[in-house]
Amino acid sequence: MVIWREGGRRPLERNRALLERAKRVVPVCSQTFSKCPTQFVEHVSPNFLERGQGSHVWDVDGNEYIDYLMGLGPIILGYAYPAVDEAVREQLGKGSILSLAHPLEVEVSELICEIVPCAEMVRFGKNGSDATAAAVRVARAYTGRDIIACSGYHGWQDWYIGSTTRAAGVPEAVRELTCAFEPGDIDALHRLFREYAGRIAAVVMEPAGGLEPSKEYLEKARELTAEQGAVLVFDEVVSGFRIALGGAQEYFGVTPDLCALGKAIANGFPLAVICGRADIMSLFEEVFFSFTFGGECLSLAAAKATIAELRRQDVIEHIWRQGEKLRDGLNEISREAGIERNLYCYGMAPRTAMGFKDERGADWLELRTLFQQEVVRRGVLQSYGHCVCHSHSDEDVQRTLDVYREAIPICAAAIRRGDVAERLEGPVLEAIFRRP
Repeated sequence: MVIWREGGRRPLERNRALLERAKRVVPVCSQTFSKCPTQFVEHVSPNFLERGQGSHVWDVDGNEYIDYLMGLGPIILGYAYPAVDEAVREQLGKGSILSLAHPLEVEVSELICEIVPCAEMVRFGKNGSDATAAAVRVARAYTGRDIIACSGYHGWQDWYIGSTTRAAGVPEAVRELTCAFEPGDIDALHRLFREYAGRIAAVVMEPAGGLEPSKEYLEKARELTAEQGAVLVFDEVVSGFRIALGGAQEYFGVTPDLCALGKAIANGFPLAVICGRADIMSLFEEVFFSFTFGGECLSLAAAKATIAELRRQDVIEHIWRQGEKLRDGLNEISREAGIERNLYCYGMAPRTAMGFKDERGADWLELRTLFQQEVVRRGVLQSYGHCVCHSHSDEDVQRTLDVYREAIPICAAAIRRGDVAERLEGPVLEAIFRRP
């Protein structure tokens, strides 16, 4: 099947029919904001994917794409990866969840303690939000304090989402307990500790978000939280098992007190982890963190198989290598087109992000929409950058860069002529989080 055309229109009839049905029964037409229609170009992008294999996906109309979303990050090895799927099939024949704990709960916990520097004890959840919320609750129990300082994105639970523009439904009293600071701004964190002297229970931060942090920044955050008696929590839901096998804490050599993990740990099966120091984690004997599917066996089997593959093969090295080629290649094409200040790729190679800026340096959603429109119609599915997996081949990368060599000059011409918005075939993409 051809995955790359010269910008031709693809059939999307079944996609559109399903979208109309979804509008009647599913708020925002998806279970995840990042997958909803406002994040993809109407009339050009698919809305529903039917299957994935390796690094490629197929929509319900049979159109094939090279995928750089990877299920929003969980696919670290590739879709339908044989070793993982076989482990799940084997466990499925024994039961997906049983009436008492399963040996896999112990086995996977031991693996995590071997791999992740901070891990001395482990509990499981299903989404990253489970793990970050658990970290906040146990940190409050450990310190006897109530304020949380955070930077980065940490899920949908009240403690965090109340600090964003998506705070509808979160009581003001809860919102007042979380204070956000910009990633990388150690002075802002110092100010929060002065403002809330003796009240900050935890600092929850992504150690490797969009921009690559400096080791010095992470070390200073480690020193400051220890001095102030607060718990340092690394949210490694994205960076864990991707930046390095032991996550950003291994890569930078800075060990937090607690860590939240998820996404890549089970190659697409739902599993999240809260782990860390035994003296804090042992409080979960009293702190309530308990739900029916915490020990669900299929995801644990997938995690065990995924970790084995990550250890056996050069997965981490491969995704760094392919991610660097994509990031650097896109930036070179953008420079050649003369729009490197408007359209660029940045961040750590295993999961990069893209910037779309106008001449004032403000976010330019129209340009982002035009770029996405031109690459998706040529068979590349991406929304905000490149999330690379072990199955992304040299051919995938080359085809993707060839697509960029067609799409970026179109964007450059639109910028020069001042008609970016006029070239769009659908509404402008919406930001999930809006500035107040």
